[in-house]
Order: sequence, then structure tokens, then C-alpha cells
Amino acid sequence: MRIVIDVAPLSHPRTGVGNYIRGSLLGLAQAGARDVVAFAPASRAGRRTIEESLDGVDAERRLPVLPAAHALRTAWSRLGTPPLETVVGSFDVFHFSDWMYPPQRGGVRSTMIHDLVPLHFPDWVHRRTVRMHGAKYRHAARACDVVVVNSRFTGDDVVETLGVDRDRVHVAYPGVDSTFTPEGARAEGEYLLAVGTLEPRKNLVNAIDAAQRLGIELRVVGARGWGGVEARGKGVTWLGYPSDHELPALYRGAAALVYPSRFEGFGIPVLEAMACGTPCVVSAHPSLDEAAGEAAVRADPDDVDAIAAAIERARDERDRLVPLGLEHARRFTWLENGRAHLAAWEAAR
Repeated sequence: MRIVIDVAPLSHPRTGVGNYIRGSLLGLAQAGARDVVAFAPASRAGRRTIEESLDGVDAERRLPVLPAAHALRTAWSRLGTPPLETVVGSFDVFHFSDWMYPPQRGGVRSTMIHDLVPLHFPDWVHRRTVRMHGAKYRHAARACDVVVVNSRFTGDDVVETLGVDRDRVHVAYPGVDSTFTPEGARAEGEYLLAVGTLEPRKNLVNAIDAAQRLGIELRVVGARGWGGVEARGKGVTWLGYPSDHELPALYRGAAALVYPSRFEGFGIPVLEAMACGTPCVVSAHPSLDEAAGEAAVRADPDDVDAIAAAIERARDERDRLVPLGLEHARRFTWLENGRAHLAAWEAAR
């Protein structure tokens, strides 16, 4: 089975979507897929970033360098011509992400939906994101044989909000990379850790306020984002993008991960922290239920006092929470993710 995977989001520094794409490619190889093509028209700089993310991934690269790559991808999706086969040859499956949905002559048409935030909360994302994702959602509901989601919560949302038949929706949970373990280097200091783009949905302002009330440093990993949200104030350290080796050390050294997001598709940082032996304080929103399981302290994301109390509880109950978190995180592997993708595509052929 020849499978073409859209990897265009890897042209930017990896966040949750990019990590999911890379992990899924690793999982497909582990599950036995041998003819996988990583495809994306990209700028020269974008191609270099994609190649860096694909280091160690067993997949053929089709990464044509084109000027104005984003505009070209958008135009290709809207015009509906030429078919993808003219660029990459024949295939059995085409699986696209968020940034383009070019036409195809044959084979299974598949897409990934991480969440429906742009539909439910348009004020939480850029206007361009609302336009781009809204068009993609409508197209996916109409044209895709398979819609892959990262959680049951997102799957139910896709069925109810987009009207997609349930038999077209398949859950492929994210996995945890092997670098996230309790063993290894630890960042120094007494601190809490927050991981996520600085934007309204991630609710980092309340994480900052809770940490300041407790008098403990909060270290923030993630892009600067938008919406007037900044990691500022006494005791807050913005770390930007640490390397793949630095992030596990930051998890291991943290007194707790604070993840008060108001809405998620899944919440990969929660698993990563648990796999590193770090207790987690997680939003009580039901979109985080599957990521948190029974291994995290939950708190109302809009109640700073509740978040602060949950942090204190997580620190006090570390000896109980860490084993629960390690056990929970072990259930999520990229191998199972790859198997779930292959099963969905085989069922649609």
C-alpha cells in the first residue's frame, strides 16, 4: 500500500500538530508500512525545517521547493486541479493535515482533525486560521473516506458538529516518544512547568497567576503566540523552543506540569510529563479527560485559586501521582497510532 502523507505543517517549528505528524510517521514504519511518502510543497527554509523534523523517519521525501508555497497550497486546494498523482505518481492513500487538500484521481482520501477550536471559538485563533480550517472542515466532511482524530472527544465533536458519519471517523491516539522517561538529566531549580503556545486558549495567564500566588517560578515552553498573552511578571521565565533533548530534562525537574487549557483535541504535553515522572495539574474541561485519565489533579481552568490549590495537592501527592502517571502514559505508543491509521485505511479500501 503506497501512502502519501501531507507533512506541510512540519515547515514550522514543531508544536502538537507537528509532533503528531512526526510520531505517526514513526508509528507507521513500526507497524510495517514500507511505502510511505512524506509530501509537501515548501519554501527553501520550510523544506530545511521539514527535513530536520523527518530526521530518523523511514519515508520517501517529496518536498518540492516553491516560492509562495502557502499561497500555492491554498490555490491548489481551491482550484481542484491538477490531481496529486501528476506530482507524486499513483498511490493507495492520500492523508492530508490542515494546510492543503489537493484533488486526487483515486485511492482512499483521508484527513486528520486535531480539534474544532476555530469553529467553536473563533476569537481564540487568527482570522486566517478560521478561514483556512473552516474550508478544510467543510471539504473533509464532504469528500473524505476517512477522518482520523486524536481522541474520542474530538471524534464525537466531528460527528456532531460536522455531520460526518461515525463509521468514517477513526481514533488514533498520540504516542509518547522514547526520550520522555524518568531517567536522565533534570533541569535545576524549584519550578513549575507550562507547555503551550502563548495564546488565549492555553490559558497561561491563569497558570502564571497561580504560580505567583504560591511564590514558585513558572517556566513556560512554547511560541510567543498572539492575542496579547505574554509570559511576564515576577517569577516567570519564557523558554521558547527547547531542543528535543532539553524538554525531557525540563519535565523531569519540574515540581509539576500546569496545563490549564480551556479546550484541547487531546493534550500531548500531559502524557510527556507523566512519562517523565512529573505530577500534572490539568484543566477539568472534558476535552482533557483522555490525556489525564485518573493520574492528574484536575482544576477549573477559569479559577486561579482552584489551580493554585491543585498545584499544592500535586506536590503533596507526588508519590501517589507519579506511578499512576507512568502507568497511564505507557498505554499510548506511536506503534498503536500507526496501527490505527493502517486499520482505518484498510477498512476504507
